[in-house]
Amino acid sequence: MRELRIAAVGDVHLDESMRGRYRERLGDLADHADVLLLAGDLTRHGTIEEARVVADEFRDLPVPVVAVLGNHDHHSDVPAEIAALLKSVGITVLHDDSVVLDIDGVRLGVVGGKGFGGGYAGKCASDFGEPEIKAFVGHTKRIAERWRVALKELQADRKVVLSHYSPVKDTLEGEPLEIYPFLGSYLLAEAVDGEGADLIIHGHAHAGTEKGETPGGVRVRNVALPVLKRAYGLYCL
Repeated sequence: MRELRIAAVGDVHLDESMRGRYRERLGDLADHADVLLLAGDLTRHGTIEEARVVADEFRDLPVPVVAVLGNHDHHSDVPAEIAALLKSVGITVLHDDSVVLDIDGVRLGVVGGKGFGGGYAGKCASDFGEPEIKAFVGHTKRIAERWRVALKELQADRKVVLSHYSPVKDTLEGEPLEIYPFLGSYLLAEAVDGEGADLIIHGHAHAGTEKGETPGGVRVRNVALPVLKRAYGLYCL
């Protein structure tokens, strides 16, 4: 089985002032990667106008592009419209589901979604008390369960999970401890460890670190642009 080369970046936060500037950084993408994964926060404020810039920057690339949305992409309350716009130019947008790509006979399965927060084992929110807290934690639980089912049903040679929020606190090192619960949840890692994957990609943690690992040994990479400081990270399976 041939090696798969996964390019990934998140938190590009594009708007009209960035038009054309990210595209020029992707000129050699096909020489280095088989697929490009976008880990959310593609826009600044989640507007359709900003999403049009994202579509133009990442459309018609020589490799498949798979994306999830982030919290910024939800800010203006039009995430479905943003997803539809990106899909209209050939970008696959995942919402707690999966896609299988055939790359020279190797089936690459990507399970993805925004993810959500709640914190990490031993220092996390629980679905107890006020309905607002129950709703917060319940949202993450439902996402994690959908990921677990998607991974279980996925028929692929290699499996990658694409998220915006982080499944582990390893890749948050450098962020203030006080905001860890708003950067991700251990429930996401539990779902992946339960069904297995080769790699987890996420963004969101601008001041975090690139490399981490789930308790079950799955590699985790924080590809937020402020962390990478390059057009995309490259990871081999």
